[in-house]
Amino acid sequence: MDTLKRIDVKEDLRDNQRSDKWTFILLLLLTCVAMVGIAVVLYLVPYVGLKNIHPHLPLIMAIVFAGIVLYMIGGALTLVCTILRGKNLFFNRRIRGVVIRWLFPLLVLVGKVVGKSKDQVMRAFVTINNQLVLAEARRCPPEKLLILLPHCLQHHDCDMRITVNVENCKGCGKCKIKGLVALSQKYHIAISVATGGSVARRIVVQRRPDMIIAVACQRELTTGIQDTYPLPVFGILNNRPFGPCFDTQVDLDLVEKGILTFLEYNDKDTKEPGPDGVERAVS
Repeated sequence: MDTLKRIDVKEDLRDNQRSDKWTFILLLLLTCVAMVGIAVVLYLVPYVGLKNIHPHLPLIMAIVFAGIVLYMIGGALTLVCTILRGKNLFFNRRIRGVVIRWLFPLLVLVGKVVGKSKDQVMRAFVTINNQLVLAEARRCPPEKLLILLPHCLQHHDCDMRITVNVENCKGCGKCKIKGLVALSQKYHIAISVATGGSVARRIVVQRRPDMIIAVACQRELTTGIQDTYPLPVFGILNNRPFGPCFDTQVDLDLVEKGILTFLEYNDKDTKEPGPDGVERAVS
């Protein structure tokens, strides 16, 4: 059964993923163009004054700004190659840090200019983050893998306090918590439910995982990915058939594929799953 879970399923929603990836790439390229324009303006405006200070100062400033621009373009091209190839390139972890810390706020601004909503940009951000996390191909033992869930997965009529201990779930089957607890027990990995960002951060500090598989909406995933960096977070978008934050759903198969992808295997003869099995997690 586990072998079947590893089968490549990216064909199912390839078009949606492709749209997210190209949205990110388009915004990234537009951001680079904007930053080049800003660098040129910052150089040209004080050009006359700099020449009056010292005749060689404009040349020095031109070299400095050219270096910055080339660095940005080189980083952007490396990131685009990583996205398109789906394979780890040099400095992959640093690239993920640049995307999380610096590029995302700029992409939101550029997205507004070209008519992309913040939700669209965040969805593309989660997709690209997952691509970079998969490219790192990090594996960890069960005790270092954490599944982090939102409280809205719990059925609204349920009065069990699963935020204290998710195994308090009685397994009635009204929500996906029963299946998620079963996956936790099957693979001997930790699972926690958070009511918000501050609780999620506290759980991460207490558990000290090496890898997180997080289920949430794009807003919560984006915040969580930024807050926990450099810890890798693989995000799986929840489904919201009844609207946001109310009886949300998640594809258990995708969660299990994520577990199999990042779980470390001691048996060298066991065929490990590749990253393709979870590429539709944010589709």
